[in-house]
Amino acid sequence: MISFIVRRILWIIPVLLVVSSITFVMMHWAPGGPWDREKHISDSIQAMLNAKYGLNLPWIDQYIRWATDFIRLDFGPSYRYVDRSVNDIVADGLPITVQLGVQAFALAVAFGIPLGIIAALGHNRWPDDMATGISIIGISTPSFVLAILLVVVFGVMLNWFPATSNRWADDWHAWVLPTVALAGYPIAQVARYTRASMLEVTRKDYIRTAQSKGIRQRAVIVRHMIRNALIPVVTILGPILAFLVTGSFIIEYFFGVPGVGRNYVQSIGTRDYSMIMAMTMVYAFVVAFFNVIVDVLYAYIDPRIRYS
Repeated sequence: MISFIVRRILWIIPVLLVVSSITFVMMHWAPGGPWDREKHISDSIQAMLNAKYGLNLPWIDQYIRWATDFIRLDFGPSYRYVDRSVNDIVADGLPITVQLGVQAFALAVAFGIPLGIIAALGHNRWPDDMATGISIIGISTPSFVLAILLVVVFGVMLNWFPATSNRWADDWHAWVLPTVALAGYPIAQVARYTRASMLEVTRKDYIRTAQSKGIRQRAVIVRHMIRNALIPVVTILGPILAFLVTGSFIIEYFFGVPGVGRNYVQSIGTRDYSMIMAMTMVYAFVVAFFNVIVDVLYAYIDPRIRYS
């Protein structure tokens, strides 16, 4: 197992290399530049800025310089915020983005798995219809549409929670709407996977054997059905967590959450190359890392799986 984990972690390096190369090329191929502003900057000043930040060098030299700094965890200066480095922006916003993603993930697991279990145990009856209907609505509704509905109902009509806030550190009410909006799709996805996996497990011979031995139905469900049904579900939990941590920029932008996702969106529009590269690499690392975690948990939950 140790050798497998080491190999998978080492595989993250070429993944990051490919992602950084593709992102760097596409970023420079895109029209526009970091000095394109509503107020025109003269060519001489643009030339001075390019020389200062090394943008006048050939692409390969720029990439080598960036990669060298990245290995030292130096993400470089921000072209949009001249008084702040990308490291400062990431350090301030990443914990907030992670907190929002983890909260949405906990909500997805807490509601999605029980919803799928209820649907499977009440197969072809009203609990199944209700849970399936909720899952279809959750999968079909984009997060920004759900966010608008939540703001209109709970923020405007009922006035229970604020649509945005300046006190994210000490006001838990501000986190409710963005967390629910971000968790809508994952709840439905987890519920559907859990339902399908539970229905498959209920048809297994060992379930019939346990029931024929007179074991209490509750024990059969908890010890045999749920435990074995969760094995395929765990496979998708890692990518879902990575998606929630890295894919919250629309929700952050909508609710004004001061995370890195909002800065990432703004950096694309302003061609803040350093910020784009830094956030792309952070997101790529998170996705690759959680895939490794899923593989390890998969073997832990199912003793039949052995890695060498």
